[in-house]
Amino acid sequence: MTGRTLAHYQVTGKLGAGGMGEVWRARDTRLNRDVALKFLPTAFAQDPERLARFEREAQVLAQLNHQNIAAIYGFEQDSQECLCYLVLEYVPGETLKGPVPLEDLPAVLAQLIDGIEEAHEKGVVHRDLKPANVKITPEGKLKVLDFGLAKALAGDPIDQVASNSPTLAASLLTRGAMLLGTAAYMSPEQARGKPADKRSDIFAFGSVLYEMLAGKQAFGGETISDSLAAILTKEPDRSRLPEATPAKLRRLLDRCLEKDVRLRLRDIGEARILLHAPEPEEVPLAPDPRPPVRWRAVWALSTIALAAVAASATWFLSRPPKPVQRPVTRLATTLPEVGGRNINPAISRDGTRLAYRAGSPLRLYLRMMDQIEAKPIAGTELGAGGLPFFSPDGQWIGFFQGGKLKKVQALGGPTITLCDAPTIPSGASWGTDGNIIFGAGSPAGLARVSAAGGKPQALTAPDAKKGERSHRWPAILPGGQAVLFAIDGGAGDNARIAVLSLRTGEQRVLIEGGTGGTRPSYVPTGPAPDGRGTGHVVYWRAGSLFAVPFDLDRLQVWGSPVPILEGVSGSASIGLAEYALSDTGALVYAPGGSKGATTAWHGWTGRARRSRCQRLPTPTSPPGSRPTGSASPSALEAPIRPTSGSTKWSARP
Repeated sequence: MTGRTLAHYQVTGKLGAGGMGEVWRARDTRLNRDVALKFLPTAFAQDPERLARFEREAQVLAQLNHQNIAAIYGFEQDSQECLCYLVLEYVPGETLKGPVPLEDLPAVLAQLIDGIEEAHEKGVVHRDLKPANVKITPEGKLKVLDFGLAKALAGDPIDQVASNSPTLAASLLTRGAMLLGTAAYMSPEQARGKPADKRSDIFAFGSVLYEMLAGKQAFGGETISDSLAAILTKEPDRSRLPEATPAKLRRLLDRCLEKDVRLRLRDIGEARILLHAPEPEEVPLAPDPRPPVRWRAVWALSTIALAAVAASATWFLSRPPKPVQRPVTRLATTLPEVGGRNINPAISRDGTRLAYRAGSPLRLYLRMMDQIEAKPIAGTELGAGGLPFFSPDGQWIGFFQGGKLKKVQALGGPTITLCDAPTIPSGASWGTDGNIIFGAGSPAGLARVSAAGGKPQALTAPDAKKGERSHRWPAILPGGQAVLFAIDGGAGDNARIAVLSLRTGEQRVLIEGGTGGTRPSYVPTGPAPDGRGTGHVVYWRAGSLFAVPFDLDRLQVWGSPVPILEGVSGSASIGLAEYALSDTGALVYAPGGSKGATTAWHGWTGRARRSRCQRLPTPTSPPGSRPTGSASPSALEAPIRPTSGSTKWSARP
């Protein structure tokens, strides 16, 4: 083609080939400007159906006139040469490549959003949005190219016509159901051969955004089938994103890459809103001194009671200058029959969502704390399994089912298998870095897997010489640099509590078997007077919850463990404890334990049943101090306030 003249266009060189034809650079000798000629292959030009699609491309592009969309100048046919071609705006520059520097990203995204929005407002869906179809000119202007696969939102019969285009990823069942688009950038509905609308472009926009951040394809694979499978079943590896990626860009990415089209952004203009939204203020680990919110509640069952207790984030551990009465709101509800099985309660970090297993058949249920009824989560019929746990943002629930580790969106959606897991699971924790750590079974240690799925990586291994049988019940600490876990030594509720530094690999026992237990948790409770970052490690032993001060910076406990709540259901033989804690101080537990079944409820700073005293460790106690005396917190009635000038905590009528 180089050197040939068609009409008044002199071809000067080839630019590339796309799904709907080859593109050549040419000189418009009449208007003295460079243009791009897009040719339909000769074999296709004689096919009426394909010619109709090519003619439609010209009609679609003619509707679009925007600075961020490559313009169309004309549509030409040469009957003697059996050629037909579009005359397009020639766009110099490079196609979009990642990673894009974070400081340049907002300007690039804004132009891309503007171009897509213009097409959508004209009723046009691109359907093949990808970095190769986006160019940046030397002046920094972005242009969206190749609307050859675009579809009017109203639809037309030609969308069901088969194509031999290289951009066609695969055919489904019949000639009339085809996948149009580039595999790695398709939306889930396109991959299934379903009609595409503007939300499909939004998913592709999310894939492009991921590549701009990570420099890798979100759903790349060795084959087309691998890419399509990843789109349908996996999440992008968010650990590849730069650490400095702003939270608003992460939110935008999540909203665009929702596999359920109903939960995805409905309009690309919403992406602009998220892009320019102010960054949210960081929530400090130390608790807000104001009273807790009203929805903190207590739950009870008729056969197996489930209690949710809102407590002051400072619990019994610090002595505020002016004691503030923090009321506890109680709400009872009847949950589905569980047939004597464990409930496995889990609560989101912000305390707004409660998950547990119940019903017949046994499955997971989700209860929003501001709603009355719990709802079953489809696809979570368990048989053997359960142990739900929330993602850091509370949007996903991980769980074990039939020897697999899976996840499901909290508000509903398809279940996604992440990896193989023990048939009898022993807990998992979801970190802010996009990884999940879980107990790999006995005789194994802890393992880590991406929340997008993949092959687990071993983190620890039990030391048989020290009598260790397994490592289980991990709890990732704030910052994601360390994880608490229990060491099973065959002594039931005397298991040791340990911590593993994920940065150095150092492993340290915090609480020995004589006073140890199982299922450790961490709750931020504010700094000690000496300035050290202090929270508390909570764990279960012999039907009670114990707490011990913990230095998050040094990964060390100080002081001695003391009981804080009796009558918590659990099993020493498998190390299971029926409780969960949120970062806000909300506690969920199933009453029972070694003291027998009970429906009592308890708030660390609230009202309980009768007045008694309890000596507890506070940040004013020196490291290594050992307060004496304890009482069942569930037996208290009056507001609990610290007694001035003493480490005692007393209940005043």
